[in-house]
Amino acid sequence: MAKIIFEETQEEVTLPDDSPIAEACEEAGVPFACTEGVCGTCVIEVTEGMENLSDFNQAEADFLGDLDKERLACQCKIRGGCVKIKF
Repeated sequence: MAKIIFEETQEEVTLPDDSPIAEACEEAGVPFACTEGVCGTCVIEVTEGMENLSDFNQAEADFLGDLDKERLACQCKIRGGCVKIKF
């Protein structure tokens, strides 16, 4: 099982490995609009555990440009382990 920790609230959510993180993020308060990786509403900052998320996809590369600490929550899956995020 994988875990997401939301830094603002210290809320922890457990998800099955290889699960999309969008629903957990939305429930925690991350805003969503298109869910297609086009609008950028759901940008999150990964402060720990980037290696535990799925690889960046083309939608993220197109929108974010510099693929460093930010991700689009609507495009990510958590592989396992723990990921800490800010939004």
